[in-house]
Amino acid sequence: MAPRSVAPRRGGAAAPWPRALPFPAEEAMAAARLLLAALGAALGLFASAGKMKVVEEPNTFGLNNPFLPQTNRLQPKTSPSAISGPAHLFRLAGKCFSFVESTYKYEFCPFHNVTQHEQTFRWNAYSGILGIWHEWEIDNNTFVGMWMREGDSCETKSRQTKVHLVCGKSNKLAYVSEPSTCVYSLTFETPLVCHPHSLLVYPTLTEALQRKWDEAEQLLYDELITDQGYKKILKEIFEEAGLLKATEEKEVEKQSKKISLEFETVEKCSKEYKQLSKEIKKLKDLLSQHGITYKGNFAENTSVEHGSHKLATAVTTVFNGSKDDEHLRGDTGIWNATV
Repeated sequence: MAPRSVAPRRGGAAAPWPRALPFPAEEAMAAARLLLAALGAALGLFASAGKMKVVEEPNTFGLNNPFLPQTNRLQPKTSPSAISGPAHLFRLAGKCFSFVESTYKYEFCPFHNVTQHEQTFRWNAYSGILGIWHEWEIDNNTFVGMWMREGDSCETKSRQTKVHLVCGKSNKLAYVSEPSTCVYSLTFETPLVCHPHSLLVYPTLTEALQRKWDEAEQLLYDELITDQGYKKILKEIFEEAGLLKATEEKEVEKQSKKISLEFETVEKCSKEYKQLSKEIKKLKDLLSQHGITYKGNFAENTSVEHGSHKLATAVTTVFNGSKDDEHLRGDTGIWNATV
């Protein structure tokens, strides 16, 4: 069968085969074009992703995420101690100062805590507490550092931080180090400690505690107490002032009211001395009954009685408030007639 011929148009040119696509096929072509356009846009976005700005904020993994429950945030083991020390430093309370070292950001909040945040993209980046305000470190009548203790657990102990206060033109956290495992050292610069007397302990005490310190100085000068006894008295003064925290053992001792070999007054000391003398006499009589010779040191006993009398005289003089014969040793801070 011969193929069907097409009638030529006017002008002698043959017309192409007029075949119209059905409507559903045209709709499919349009959908394909839209799909290609969407795919091209997606590929362009993927290619530009490498040029996005990186924001280096600590990945806290929920510890500080405000959208998570409060129980998932940083949890301190204890509350900070009360604010204490030089009054001119109290203005630092409520403020925080940061310092970035390598991939870690440290934050020091005076009289509150010290925290550390690892600024990486690790899913479990560290963010925790390096210490909570605990007490001062005092040496030679001077505040030499702030101790932040009871931080996050570190194996068998807690993290802790010592903050050194040094003179500077502005308030800033200047240096951070870790001298030993989980024990940190911070250097905080501030113009508030530039005055030579700005970190003296004595002026921060109440008048009653200042008098107690003066009495201890007098006893030490008169050689009625040892250096160890003097330091013990100072430690008790600092604890009473809230500058140091009493140890757990001491708190238990206070609660149980254990008997101590130290005496608060001369009368108690004399009473205990007489009681011991009676016991010694009984022991000597017992030795004599069994024919055992006892060799005592009369000179030593005499010196003990003389020392007891000297102690009573000196303590009475100090307790009466006489300042004419006082000889204070060392720098006890600002002293004037009004104290």
